[in-house]
Amino acid sequence: MSRVEFNCLPTMIGSLPHTDPSKACDLVWHYLKDIPAWPQLPRRTFLENMYVQYSQGFPGVDLQDGKILVDRSKDIDKPLEQLYLAYLESNIDKYPITADYAAGLHKFLTYTDLPVRAVKGQLVGPVTWGMTVTDNDGRAVAYDDVLADAVAKLLKLKAAWIERELRKVSPNTIIFIDEPYMSTFGSSFLALSRETITSLLEEVLSGISGLKGIHCCGNTDWSLLLKTSIDILSFDAYNYAESLALYPGELKPFLDRGGLIAWGIVPNNEDNLAKESVGSLQDRLGEAIAPFTRNGTGISFRQMIKQSLLTPCCGLTPGLTEDSAALALELLVNLSERMRLKYR
Repeated sequence: MSRVEFNCLPTMIGSLPHTDPSKACDLVWHYLKDIPAWPQLPRRTFLENMYVQYSQGFPGVDLQDGKILVDRSKDIDKPLEQLYLAYLESNIDKYPITADYAAGLHKFLTYTDLPVRAVKGQLVGPVTWGMTVTDNDGRAVAYDDVLADAVAKLLKLKAAWIERELRKVSPNTIIFIDEPYMSTFGSSFLALSRETITSLLEEVLSGISGLKGIHCCGNTDWSLLLKTSIDILSFDAYNYAESLALYPGELKPFLDRGGLIAWGIVPNNEDNLAKESVGSLQDRLGEAIAPFTRNGTGISFRQMIKQSLLTPCCGLTPGLTEDSAALALELLVNLSERMRLKYR
């Protein structure tokens, strides 16, 4: 990776509580002028649910009664052949994300005349999709070797398609794979081996030629993710800062090769937002970073600042209104500005 220093510039994870894509994009471009991200709008339609949004074209996928599943009673052999052919030919146009599944993305792509440092996109990860979506017997798709492989290959094509489209806005792109299910790694809820998970992740990551990251909004085995080919590790630093602090030995080589940390330091629920200020979040961020710079780790505070992004702790949809989402982004931007002024 070529070394990039963002010096605590702000961006976001993905979702907003809006149903109007124009209003959502206006909010993004108002606050995130350096690294805007296209907004996912799950309240607009079920099709923008994070599991459904990237499902177009998956063999046997069935959407009904507000649920998504893979119907194994269907003949999926031909769709699988078509998917593998597109994969082998790198035919990303075969599996686009249409406007009815991602209105925020398609509106975002019309903003082509504004100078930015980079643009950010995101998609669900293969572990999370494969463990959440089941077949009609209730078995997670990830436990079927053929379908799990198909998930990773489809998402690789989707990632490459998103990246190509975002380059119409800026040549510099950042793509995050969202993997909330990784918070169950090591438990009975995720009976996939470390090797299988790494293989699935690397398949999708290989479809991204620009900066690429993984976002997990809970506690996990960070050593697994830090040893993948990601450029950016994104995590919920508001609630789980201490979890990453347990891995200074893995974090240093990641930083030394130019890796970046996206600190999810702004909360995404009404109660916590109401009690926080720029000052309190600055203190919280400092406390989150400090353990990595102590006890001979070889990591300096200034290095951490240079190789950092700031984000909300996760998406801004579940517990927020449009007004409170705007407040979260305002806190984020003001915190970023304060950190960059202090440590420039």
